[in-house]
Amino acid sequence: MGSSIPMPKLLVVDFTKENLKPGSSDWTLACNNIRHALEQHGCFVALYDKVPSELHKAVFNAADELFDLPTETKVQNINEKPYHGYVGQISFVPLHEGLGIDYATTPQGAQSFTKLMWPHGNDSFCESSMSFARTVAELDRIVIRMLFESYGVEKYSESHIDSATYLLRYLKYRAPNMGETTMAFPSHTDKSFLTILYQNQVSGLEVKARDGEWIDVEFPPSSFVVMAGDACQAWSNDRVLSPNHRVTMDRNGKDTRYTLALFSFLSKNIEVPEELIDDENPLQFKPFAHVDLLNFYATDHGRRSQNILKDFCGV
Repeated sequence: MGSSIPMPKLLVVDFTKENLKPGSSDWTLACNNIRHALEQHGCFVALYDKVPSELHKAVFNAADELFDLPTETKVQNINEKPYHGYVGQISFVPLHEGLGIDYATTPQGAQSFTKLMWPHGNDSFCESSMSFARTVAELDRIVIRMLFESYGVEKYSESHIDSATYLLRYLKYRAPNMGETTMAFPSHTDKSFLTILYQNQVSGLEVKARDGEWIDVEFPPSSFVVMAGDACQAWSNDRVLSPNHRVTMDRNGKDTRYTLALFSFLSKNIEVPEELIDDENPLQFKPFAHVDLLNFYATDHGRRSQNILKDFCGV
């Protein structure tokens, strides 16, 4: 067979194009490409140059500063919503630690998290985190408009966008020590509507495509990975794939991988648009509150589920 078979790569969508305006042919093409990518791979790479180099430096410096805090400080990052707060010190995932800023695009969200971590204040952390979250939320909104338009349901996009809240998670994956596992985070799907990932130069993300193939994800400079979550798969009546993904660290690598992940959640019920239901595509999922999906996943039954959407809200 040889090694001539090219590795499947993710679709790359260039959001830096001058002509990418609603109604333009570039826009229509991008809408269709995004839908196809989310249906086949559950994700795509977005070239998006709205994070200037100073902000890029600032958020990764912020990550260093945050993870250097004492564990007893970090564990104070508690949230009644599952998986929104501190995750770390877990024996079977020793390489991973994460913290979450809920309502990260709002001054209240950014300030309350910062004050919890640095009671005397840390303005640069607060400002760079909020600025980053707002910049990436803008990309989230563009993708939503494009995805909804490609399905012919653009009339719902504004109410969707108005009800979105954003969780920014700082994620750290350290290099494995001798004899340690290289599995930095096990295979899982996200419970968000969309997840947008931004990383430093250290790779490790792998995504499972619809055909079962694991794809090593490469992030070109100024790029993000946009990934569908379980809520998006439910909303699309099972058209979009919420992909399994995992993080594996290089056995011989020395560097820490930092990722900033912006997760979108909806404050209104998620339901399949009637336009996406017909004889060939009967309704698959009942309407649900987004936080109920998170709470279900936090139960033993939810965590063990092989098909969480079917078990949680299947018709």
